[in-house]
Amino acid sequence: QVPLVESGGGLVQAGGSLRLSCVVSGRTFSRYAMGWFRQAPGKEREFVAAIAWTNANTYYADSVKGRFTISRDNAKNTVYLEMSSLKPEDTAVYYCARDRGFSTGYETPHTPYDYSAWGQGTQVTVSS
Repeated sequence: QVPLVESGGGLVQAGGSLRLSCVVSGRTFSRYAMGWFRQAPGKEREFVAAIAWTNANTYYADSVKGRFTISRDNAKNTVYLEMSSLKPEDTAVYYCARDRGFSTGYETPHTPYDYSAWGQGTQVTVSS
């Protein structure tokens, strides 16, 4: 197992912003695509955003496009999710994930099956 540790969640009012961070242990972070997923109570885990390991490409769920930004710092083994204009429907546990290592440097996997290592999640609650 590769430890992934998320941080930055919390309670925010609608319209507010949060930045999530995910630090990944290991020397080969820069060779893996990274993704963010979320799971609300009673719902399935859903894709939020992904970034290729070359930093060349990103991909977003339609529900967050234009409001969320994924980025990574390979020197710090860290992937970020900047969230703005938050809505109550963004309330969920947010998980970062590392892909299986089969993607090219330009791919942005976006299903849970593409990922093999997961963090424990950080709660984001958006109040109306």
